[in-house]
Amino acid sequence: MLLNHRRALKIAGALLAATVVMFAAVALDDGHGPIQALDDAWLDAMVAIRWTPLVWLAKIMAFTGSVWVNWPLRILALGVLAWKRRWVQLSAFALAIVSSEILIGTVKVLYERPRPPGSLIDTSGFSFPSGHAIAGAVTAVGLVIVLLQPGSRRWKWELRAAAFAFLMAASRPYLGAHWLTDVVAGGLLGVTLAIGWPALLQELRDRRRAMVRASG
Repeated sequence: MLLNHRRALKIAGALLAATVVMFAAVALDDGHGPIQALDDAWLDAMVAIRWTPLVWLAKIMAFTGSVWVNWPLRILALGVLAWKRRWVQLSAFALAIVSSEILIGTVKVLYERPRPPGSLIDTSGFSFPSGHAIAGAVTAVGLVIVLLQPGSRRWKWELRAAAFAFLMAASRPYLGAHWLTDVVAGGLLGVTLAIGWPALLQELRDRRRAMVRASG
């Protein structure tokens, strides 16, 4: 499932630590500290470089991270995994999806961070973390990990998935729908879940097999 799932667990642990640091930094910022100053400066820079063709491109990228794209892809992938009886991969992807959806709603309510003013697209709910960034990372990176076999081909697709997730997330602050730190935190959390669940389930399966061999 993963070329080296224990290495993947270490990577997921490092990403989780970075996620916790980002979440703590935003929580401790009172709206007038360095985090908000960074977000304000980034928003000003995005407004300054807005250009109609780029705005439309950003809107297309934002749509690719919406529920209208994410959920059909997820359902299709889960169906393929079930048909192929790849239960560990199916379980890992399902857990990444469920945990991400629970965390998106829960954390938004806990933080109650207002969105930036003057968004160019319709938004709803609170700003932190970016649900688009979380869902996009879980879907893009998760699909590659659970559907492709380890090797150079999957590595290339992992890079493409990461690039897509980055561009999609970057479209949100460009359009004024999120602060920069919303999408950074969301992207970190999404990739952590997408990598962490498959690696964890693979490790648990290997340990169970080792125990069976030892007892036999």
